[in-house]
Amino acid sequence: MESLYAITTGVLTACGLYLVLRGRTFPVVVGLTLLSYAVNLFLFSMGGLTTDGAAILEGPADYADPLPQALVLTAIVIGFAMTAFVVILAMRARSEAGNDHVDGRKHEDREDRS
Repeated sequence: MESLYAITTGVLTACGLYLVLRGRTFPVVVGLTLLSYAVNLFLFSMGGLTTDGAAILEGPADYADPLPQALVLTAIVIGFAMTAFVVILAMRARSEAGNDHVDGRKHEDREDRS
């Protein structure tokens, strides 16, 4: 189970970094979202992956740690707000620049300068 979480977190991180480095705004937004999902999986796995873990009860028992769950819940809310802000920012930049490139210039403009 831990290896599946590690592989999934690594793939999400790699895909997110690849998309963040793209030249258009929509892949950057999707990349940031994938990175936030990877961080959520990482935070959730830090609590220890227990199956059939009960809530905290009295006495020594195998229980699920509630702190990583609270951190992931907070990270989900912050990630949603960040995604909404970045989408609005990208829409505003597209309306002002007339294209959706991250630097605001069309691809042909960069080739003419070389």
